[in-house]
Parts: sequence; C-alpha cells; structure tokens
Amino acid sequence: MQAATYHGQKDIRVEEVESGAVGADEVRIDVDSCGICGSDLHEYTAGPIFVPEDDPHPVSGETAPIRMGHEYSGTIAEVGESVTDLAVGDAVAVNPILSCGECRQCREGNYHICESIGFIGLSGGSGGFAESAVVDAEHAVPLGDDVPVEHGALVEPLSVGLHAVRRSGLQAGDAVAVFGSGPIGLAVIQCARVAGAGTIFVSEPRDARRDRAADCGATELIDPSTTDPVEYIHSHTDGGADITFEVAGVEPSFNAAVESTTPSGRTTIVSIWEETVNTHLNSLVLGERTVTGTLAYLGGPRSDEEYGMVIEMLADGRLDPEPFITNRIGLDEIVANGFERLIDPESDHVKILVKPDME
Repeated sequence: MQAATYHGQKDIRVEEVESGAVGADEVRIDVDSCGICGSDLHEYTAGPIFVPEDDPHPVSGETAPIRMGHEYSGTIAEVGESVTDLAVGDAVAVNPILSCGECRQCREGNYHICESIGFIGLSGGSGGFAESAVVDAEHAVPLGDDVPVEHGALVEPLSVGLHAVRRSGLQAGDAVAVFGSGPIGLAVIQCARVAGAGTIFVSEPRDARRDRAADCGATELIDPSTTDPVEYIHSHTDGGADITFEVAGVEPSFNAAVESTTPSGRTTIVSIWEETVNTHLNSLVLGERTVTGTLAYLGGPRSDEEYGMVIEMLADGRLDPEPFITNRIGLDEIVANGFERLIDPESDHVKILVKPDME
C-alpha cells in the first residue's frame, strides 16, 4: 500500500510499504482522512523533534523512516481475535498517544506526559498518511452514528484545545485572549466559547485566519502588525484579560500573551517551540501572574476523558470542525499541496486533510 514516510527535514516520501498483519489485540483501519498538524510541519522544517532518529523510541522501538500522520480517522476493516468492543464497519478516531505505562506519570494517570511520551505517526507505529493503518484496539475511539467519519480527523486537535482550556482554569464570563489562530488556536477558541468565556480576543496577523477565528467564536479581532495587542486588550477590559493562550510559538506572541493579562491573570502555553524565548520575569513577579504549559490531551471514549468529550460535543453541534478545513487532497499531493502550502507565509490555509482514496 501507499504511505507517506518521514526520512528527515524536507524529506517526506510517498512510497510502497507493507500493510502489516493484524494482531490479536489490534484493528486495521481504512483511513478516511488525516490532518496535517503543526507538529508535522515542525518535523518537516526543523526536525526531527518527536521523530526518533538515532535511538529507537522507547515505546514504539522504531527510528526514522516512520509512517507519518497522527490526526486521523477511518473505518475498521479488520479486528483481531481478542477484540470484542469494536467491529468491522465502525467509524473511529485514533488516539495516537504512546506511553510506557510504567513511569510515575503513567501510574498516576497522566500518560499524556509520560517520561517516554510519543505519538503514532510521529514516534513510530502506523501513521494515518496511508491507505490503511494497524493500531492497538485501545487507540481506536468510536465516533458513533452522529459524527461524520471525516470529522473524526479533527478530534485530536480539538482535544488539544479542550485540554488547554481545562488546564487554564477558565471560568464562565472570563475575558480571554488567544494569540494565534491556526488549527490549534481555532480549537482553543471554540472550546473557550463552549466553556462560557466572555469576550474572546484573537491576535493573528493573517486576514483569512482572523476571519476563521470569528467563525469559531472570537469577538474581538486584532491584527498585531498594525495594532498593539497588549494596549488594545488592556483598553477593552478592566485591566487586562483573565486568561490568555499562546498558540503561535514566537517570542513576541509569548510576551504579549503574558503582558495582556490582568494582575493575577493566567497564561497557558500551547505551542511547541523551535527556539528559546527572552522575557522579563518581572512581568510575572510584579503582577503575580501564572504561566502554565499544556501538552496533548486525555484520550479514550469515556465521558470524563477529552477524546470522548470532544466526540460528544461534535455529535451535538457544540463544536464545529468545518471552519478548520481549508482543503482536501490526495496522498500523492501531500508535499506539494500539503506541507509546502502550509509553510508558505502567504498561504491562507489552516487545516488540510489528506484523503488517501481521493483521486
């Protein structure tokens, strides 16, 4: 079968790979859609980061080249003999987190910050930029009858946004500012709206992305290339935002996110960073501000886990993935019309879905 494999920076190849047998506790998924994620772009332009290069990943046991794609959904085509809670024909989203199950964080239920954290499609395993994928059944989360299978590819980034909002301590009515409205920024905006945020400010230099932020629930749009977001937010609130989210991954955005909060305000950092940041810590000390990191999500179908919560909110319409999707492409287009389009600073694209069956 055809799959996109990562060999190194700017070296992703669509090539023939073995589809693999299905073990007793595994399922085969015919991939419907797989989103190109910001993490994939970081690997493409500056990696390897999560991709293991020289030493095998401690959970997957693999090194590059690996099959890419961790935001994916599809239909189960085959189940292993020990799998009893999934059936051929079930629509599923894939929870790609790989964890060791043995470290302190795993034992305490925080497997998303496992000491050996990895992701299917980044750290090994059967990624979703492929015609089919074989995964442990525990990674296949049912979508139910009310979520289109294509929308299942957005469960992963929406879960990142939901986890960030839950980590932030956002309360109903809080003034919120989001710095960056790429896919994860849009996920944060939607989840903040669902959580009851009051005014939602968004600082984003690209016109098209600001428009999509408005579609997702942003109420105040700021172009930081022409307007100082810190001054604007302070002048339109009672002393600053209660909660801010940094989702752009650049130093000016980080500093603006911190400085936009009211004293005692809270900033949540969602971005994966390529460079170090210089900041003046008095911005934190003198206002007793708090900066919190957030990574990934809690997966699984239970209603108290974020994958299950997102699926419920997709089913009842509280979350809408359509504003994210700016193009759908075939697997053979993944580099030219996928990765290269998304890293183009003039591009208006947000989320490009790769659909292996698309001609």
